[in-house]
Amino acid sequence: MTEHIPEAAGAPAPLARVQSVSRLFGSFAALRQVSVDFAPGQCSILLGENGAGKSTLLRILAGLLHPSDGKVTVFEDLTPHAARHRIAYMSHAPMLYDELTGIENLTYFSSLYPRGACLNPAEALQQVGLDPALPRTLGQYSQGMRQRASLARVLLSKPQLLLLDEPFSNMDVESVQQMVALLARFRRADRAIVITTHQRELAAPIADQVVTLKAGRLLSVTPGQPTL
Repeated sequence: MTEHIPEAAGAPAPLARVQSVSRLFGSFAALRQVSVDFAPGQCSILLGENGAGKSTLLRILAGLLHPSDGKVTVFEDLTPHAARHRIAYMSHAPMLYDELTGIENLTYFSSLYPRGACLNPAEALQQVGLDPALPRTLGQYSQGMRQRASLARVLLSKPQLLLLDEPFSNMDVESVQQMVALLARFRRADRAIVITTHQRELAAPIADQVVTLKAGRLLSVTPGQPTL
């Protein structure tokens, strides 16, 4: 198993640590001996073509998949599954009801949490720039508005580790810029964001770290140059 160099004195521990992780689906290796850290206060981009293993790694960080080999810890010593109440995962699909308005959707999802454990639905919508009083149903939203509503849904749980799978898919340039600005505001010292994409330039304004995968292997980990 690959050893990680200890953090420098005074440096915060990684919010999530992936150690020599492999994931097999039958005889197919979606991930092969991947090791990478995700630091608090940073936005990391998982970069790679389709089939590189980005979504598989994200789902493992979310606790939706288990590694076939290796280890993943979050918040120093917890498994993702044990810390799932502190992790939010936004998939390709918005996971919202088209026949309901934004506030109706979020009111429903907030009812699934214990009392006081999540944001007020109206506040979550306002955080992503949507009007809680908008009478339109989700089916009448633009793609950019749907993605922002989906982000509001995952922000309900007040996560410390935010995992977004291709959040810019099918969005126009203006919508992408709005989403990037929203994520820049979410990034704080006690939180981490991990985003999968195959379009580096879209997430570049908030990329503190770029993790490049190819055919399930870790190709490189390089610092980003965020502008937001």
